[in-house]
Amino acid sequence: MFKRLFWVSIGVGIGVVAVTKAQAYVKANTPDTARQFLLGPDQDHVTMRTLEGLVNESMPRVEPARLNLTANMRRGTSSRFPPDRYAQATNHTFGRHQASNNKGAQIHMRTSEIAKRFLDYFEQHDHLVVPSASLISPNPTTLFTIAGMVPFIPYLMGEQTPPKHRMASNQKCVRTLDIDEVGKTTRHGTFFQMLGNFSFGDYFKEEAIHYAYELLTTPQDKGGYGFDPEKLWMTTFTDDEEARSMWKNEGVDPEHIQIMGMEDNFWTTGGPGPGGPCSEIYVDRGPKYGVEGGPIADENRYIEIWDLVFENYEVDNVKSKTDLHIVGELENKNIDTGAGLERLAYLMQGKQNIYETDEVFPVIEAAQKLSGRTYGDDEAMDVRFRIVADHVRSALMIMSDGVRPSNNGRGYVLRRLLRRTVKAMRELGVTEPVMPTLLPTSKAAMEPSYPELNDTFHDVSEAAYGEEDAFRRTLESGTEIFDMAVTKAKQGGSDLVSGEDAFKLHDTYGFPIEITLEMAADQGVKVDEAKFRELMAEQKSRARADALKKRHNVDLSVYDDFKKTLLQPIDFLGYTDMSARAKVLGIMQEARVPFPPSPARPTSRSSSTARRSTRRPAASSPIRARFCPTMARCLRSTTCRSRSRTLSSTSAV
Repeated sequence: MFKRLFWVSIGVGIGVVAVTKAQAYVKANTPDTARQFLLGPDQDHVTMRTLEGLVNESMPRVEPARLNLTANMRRGTSSRFPPDRYAQATNHTFGRHQASNNKGAQIHMRTSEIAKRFLDYFEQHDHLVVPSASLISPNPTTLFTIAGMVPFIPYLMGEQTPPKHRMASNQKCVRTLDIDEVGKTTRHGTFFQMLGNFSFGDYFKEEAIHYAYELLTTPQDKGGYGFDPEKLWMTTFTDDEEARSMWKNEGVDPEHIQIMGMEDNFWTTGGPGPGGPCSEIYVDRGPKYGVEGGPIADENRYIEIWDLVFENYEVDNVKSKTDLHIVGELENKNIDTGAGLERLAYLMQGKQNIYETDEVFPVIEAAQKLSGRTYGDDEAMDVRFRIVADHVRSALMIMSDGVRPSNNGRGYVLRRLLRRTVKAMRELGVTEPVMPTLLPTSKAAMEPSYPELNDTFHDVSEAAYGEEDAFRRTLESGTEIFDMAVTKAKQGGSDLVSGEDAFKLHDTYGFPIEITLEMAADQGVKVDEAKFRELMAEQKSRARADALKKRHNVDLSVYDDFKKTLLQPIDFLGYTDMSARAKVLGIMQEARVPFPPSPARPTSRSSSTARRSTRRPAASSPIRARFCPTMARCLRSTTCRSRSRTLSSTSAV
């Protein structure tokens, strides 16, 4: 006991002396120089251990926040500072206890805390904070929620009345159009979170600009983000002199306010509706990241973190970003902003890219242990590490919102994310199952922001593990055939894998064409994709002809015609429910419809009349829908109450 008190006293003394030295030195030097003076090139581990002791033994008496360890924390966890100790020190040192120097290096703040500060700030300014909507987009034209403003479109368009005219959210989003860029840049990710504040006919341009600037530049110990105002740059629309004047009123250097055209700084929904100029906020990362001159000169050095959209026009005839017709001024002007949480996080945590932040990097650490490789040793392998980290998190979040792997729509996007993860880990040298390690790691990293992940994780993990097992078998059988096809092409003096070989891989071995294309690119060859598509089309034609023969040449197009008359799609519950209540909309008899479809909307999954019974596990095998045996006695106005079989919507019609 006395030994412990002795070492605690020594630790306190070291901390006080070190703080005193740093305070004296910092008066005449920059923060970075002071940090080097305090730690020295060979002393960072000594001070780190001292901080560890202070955090555990004497937190009430010594303020570890005054030991500026930004340089150490920027490197992340290490064997010299275990992850649990790192979390304790991080939460105390870089939380709200430390005074911010908004003209120095950014102080580490967890991603969940960055989001919380955003929502807290706008709640204090009379905004209704709403939870994230599902990743499954309510818009039938998109598979996923692709932007933070998507759930608010009905309010922005004036189609619905918002619960409050000021709102804020942290919205989950997924975009996969640029999936091939993931891991190669600092900011491309398939899953991301968008912080946003919205005004529907309430405040407008001046308040939106003030709110954004105040939150960004307010010191961290006062609830802000503590960005150095001298590192912030703004872009504005060509004709928006008003916005430029308002930024100057906030104290922004006029030389840091740049002008861009409609291609960059005018926003619309892509169709008729509200639109208007926008102003984007950038952070200068410094000369080692590119040339001077602001965002116009280099958008790698200058990273966009927040976009403020001023919706004051009604537009129509939108053909492109620059080809549209402005009808006139809107009666109620809207504010729609979006701040990228991952971008804020990697800048505020002193990281090089979004993959090294606290919600993503733990998966890279787990992948390092599985592969025996070290992140940072080889750029080509680093890309694989980053693909794994991004895709595992995206798959986790998508599946937690109810999507499961399939060959269509959202399910196929999810399947591709999981398959790319397995393929990237194989390229890192791992042939055994990886999802049982990587998926729980991602859940643990994301759970502080989304506690509900734990509620669905059992079903999610079972489905993900099953998908991995199936694809590993496909890889094992198909990779050898693919290598033979590449060898054959090269021996023939060509860099083109034949469409026939690609089709054989797909048709016989279940090898997805996307994987074939990626593996071909890795080996410096191409695939005759046009021939592959031609063979696929021929196969589908043969399949349709065979199906027609099996139906005794019965033309089923009448079913398609009937489905077109429905007011909305009908949910098929046969894969998930043992029984459900449904309404008969029509009856087929010798390819005719004696009873026309009811004009009422069909019962759907969200209907108050729908009933749930025993549900099948999400990963169970699909069951075949059966025709209701009482169908011949039904009239179109009756309600089916068969509890023993599922009434398929296609069978019903």
